[in-house]
Amino acid sequence: MKLTALATHSPSEAVRAALAARGWDADHSRFAASGLQPLILMLDDITEDEREALVRWSLRAGADVLTGDGWALVAAAASRLAPLARPDRAPPGLESLVPELARFFIAYAEPPRCWAIAGGEIALNEPVLIGILNVTPDSFSDGGRFTGTDAAVAHAEQLKADGCQLLDIGGESTRPGAAPVSVDEEKSRVLPVVEALIARGLGPLSVDTRKAEVARVALGAGASVINDVSGLTFDAELGSVVARNGAGLILMHMRGTPGTMDGLARYDHVAAEVAGELEAAAGRATGSGVERERIVVDPGFGFAKSAEQSFRLLDELATIVRLGYPVLVGPSRKRFLGAATGRPAEDRDRATAVACALAWERGARLFRVHEVGLVREALAVARATTGEGGGA
Repeated sequence: MKLTALATHSPSEAVRAALAARGWDADHSRFAASGLQPLILMLDDITEDEREALVRWSLRAGADVLTGDGWALVAAAASRLAPLARPDRAPPGLESLVPELARFFIAYAEPPRCWAIAGGEIALNEPVLIGILNVTPDSFSDGGRFTGTDAAVAHAEQLKADGCQLLDIGGESTRPGAAPVSVDEEKSRVLPVVEALIARGLGPLSVDTRKAEVARVALGAGASVINDVSGLTFDAELGSVVARNGAGLILMHMRGTPGTMDGLARYDHVAAEVAGELEAAAGRATGSGVERERIVVDPGFGFAKSAEQSFRLLDELATIVRLGYPVLVGPSRKRFLGAATGRPAEDRDRATAVACALAWERGARLFRVHEVGLVREALAVARATTGEGGGA
């Protein structure tokens, strides 16, 4: 007998490769590999009867279950957990768990393959690079550099040449402690740049704003996406504006405002709580008429999160991915990278590239960054290691 320990860091790819080497075709080997993928599900707000039923089921199914008052943690291969999501196969006493488990497994089996935005869609089969274009005087790492339209256009051309697929234009700094900007001031910064970029064929464009009126004029000028760092908590009308224009919507996680968020970085389990709050944000979006396929979620590294919490969130990013929406990450030059490297904001692009590569491995597909070229190369390597080819 010969024993070979397969890699557990990326078990699906290791199993797929092992089966393919033994003659299985690509579809069957990939399907079987996904079934053997280990999953750990935390089930909260369950009854005592449901908890006992889960324990009985686990003994028969060979799953591991830890339980407490009103909760259960279930760990098993996906193929063993999947029957719990089927009405015709759910064990007695667990019927009420079927709808939520079915929703999870649908998203697990069919992750998003594209993102619908105004005027088209963006494929997610390879890394999507989003270039940051701040037209503000006070952003934390590049404030004041691109406030003139000519300077903004020149930088946008460089970002596109370096390989970004989407430009994200920001007219209000949301760095910690930043002062709010009026609607009129934000429009005066953003609108001329949007118009100039559209005129030069440099779209598609995203506009980073919390304000419905800024979004309305930006989308009217040709922008395709709105990036709301407040997750639709700042302006109740923003979701409706996005829906009416058929735009893409990025929902970022943040608590409070830039002026108060650092005092709100209190979590018992940061990844689980951020996932729950992002799911609520997505609910606000769909409740405003935004179609699910137009929504992207962003865990918001550094926003109402300490350095330690941001790193924990990066490591547990799969919890956000399991919500079933495309995941964007924006670690670019953030404080938590400086806490690890000791580098100032302007010298954190290498750390940014590493963070993006780690995020790709954990399921992120969109990357909002200042230095596109360096991150593109890091993601090409990360993509190659996950069996999806190079050339990001």
